[in-house]
Amino acid sequence: MNPSTTGDQIPVVVLAGFLGSGKTTLLNHLLRRRAGNRIAVVVNDFGAVEIDAMTVAGQVGSTISLGNGCLCCAVDASELDGYLERLSRPAARIDLIVIEASGLAEPQELVRMILTGDNPRTVYGGLVQVVDAAEFDATRDRHPETDRHLAIADLVVLNKTDRVTPAEHERVLGVIGTLGPGAAVVSASYGRIDPGLLFDPAARPAEDEKIRQLSFEDLRADEGEEHTGEYAGEHAGEHAHHPHTGYESVSYDEPAAMDPRRLMAFLDSRPEGLYRVKGFVDFGAADPANRYAVHAVGRFLRFYPEPWPRGTERRTQLVLIGSGIDRDALAKELTVCAVTETEAATAPDESAMWGVLRYVRSGPAAEEAAGPA
Repeated sequence: MNPSTTGDQIPVVVLAGFLGSGKTTLLNHLLRRRAGNRIAVVVNDFGAVEIDAMTVAGQVGSTISLGNGCLCCAVDASELDGYLERLSRPAARIDLIVIEASGLAEPQELVRMILTGDNPRTVYGGLVQVVDAAEFDATRDRHPETDRHLAIADLVVLNKTDRVTPAEHERVLGVIGTLGPGAAVVSASYGRIDPGLLFDPAARPAEDEKIRQLSFEDLRADEGEEHTGEYAGEHAGEHAHHPHTGYESVSYDEPAAMDPRRLMAFLDSRPEGLYRVKGFVDFGAADPANRYAVHAVGRFLRFYPEPWPRGTERRTQLVLIGSGIDRDALAKELTVCAVTETEAATAPDESAMWGVLRYVRSGPAAEEAAGPA
């Protein structure tokens, strides 16, 4: 089955952040807390990524295959397309690809390469920008491009919040909200965000790798672990155990068809904190032949129409993921998008699907669909 029509694609996440922000620490946390998912990490330099702490199963060229289900590649920008093609082959069984932007290219260039790529097995998974709360102003002074990066970020991780006062924390959050008003923002210490923000909500671990809750051993390991990476040596052992900054999810299951215009109004004005939307939509009489897989991350939105599978019940099923979201409000907003019995009895408006088709890669206005919503 062609993944370009089913929406069954591997998210490609760009991880960016200036030296010292804690980007590598976040990446190491993600690798340790992958919950059975298989991660491919594309980096230009292994640096402080904890390769030595993992069992190396084999090495071919500049690809290192790790025994714990992770894969690391050392590449430059010119090699990126080829590696994404290799990593997304079904035999690799990869659930998530993370591109560590430092040393490869400006993050917006990596985002552009992913959005304009023609690999049917991958899809843009968002730009995650890591920010040092304690050095926020100094970083903006040294690197004016910080403002530009925040403006295009889909998820901002405000890291090292344990090193600032509550008042300073709130001030930096306010500035980030002004610079990147469309981004979801999560606060963290030691890069500890919940990996569920990045993984495909429909992804499942391999049969021999079951998701489990943190054990006492995991907690003890966290409390005594030696911090490595860009945050290495800074307050090592102090405040060693911090709760993960988690995510919240809303599952929406609706047997009635969705009104295309109302759903697009909802998606075009996604509320603050809502980072991802994934699932299938039934537009009823507006397009009775197809269901629409939807993939939204940050401001990026795309639909993938496909014929209804034989014997499948027609309904809309969505998963929404974010941080600090109002779950009840989101559920109510989606309920308003459902077609009423009176509307279902009337002839469909042929122009109602135009807003949806703008975000179908092979449909009308395909060039608009290739970029963020």
